[in-house]
Amino acid sequence: MFKRQIPLMIVIILGFIFVAHSFIPAKISQDFYFEWYQPWVKAMSPFAVILGIMSLVMVHGTKIKRKAPNWPYSLVIFAGLIATAAFGFIWGRQAGTPYMWMFENVQMPLGATMFSLLAFYIASAAYKAFRARSPEATVLLIAAVIVMLGRIPLGAAITHWIPDSTTWILNVPNLAAKRGIALGVGLGMVATSLKIILGIERTYLGGGE
Repeated sequence: MFKRQIPLMIVIILGFIFVAHSFIPAKISQDFYFEWYQPWVKAMSPFAVILGIMSLVMVHGTKIKRKAPNWPYSLVIFAGLIATAAFGFIWGRQAGTPYMWMFENVQMPLGATMFSLLAFYIASAAYKAFRARSPEATVLLIAAVIVMLGRIPLGAAITHWIPDSTTWILNVPNLAAKRGIALGVGLGMVATSLKIILGIERTYLGGGE
């Protein structure tokens, strides 16, 4: 019983405290946030790193043990984890250290490669979405062509109204849609937060009830 009730009470109490902190800019609220909450977050951050390492070891250790498909890549992950941690602890993270060399010559190129691969997935998704099978898809296709032309010098060279139309599309219909989505996401966040604070939503405890 206490394994579920105590975490639930902690979430409810802290939830109301943070709601009060957001809407009541009093000195006691600011002191609570800056002098109590932030130091505790910094103290708990290393435990989150430990939890992440444990999860990584469990997932990839199981793949290696069972010889799952592509299990050698899990060995590469472990090698990178151990090497990065060792370089950081032994030589530090200053410029010119092995840690920074690995970050600049391994991590950054891998990140750039991932983003470059995403371009092909985006192009494939755009091709499927922009096929003019309906009036709505046709409007989307025309707007996409205008925006893409307006973002390159070729569009301005063709005619001056393409960059102007691009600016209008981005600032009027596109921005209105983005604001509508943001409002919907905000309302969803508020509803979910209230369900958690009031104890209605309890799935984070490991079950629905």
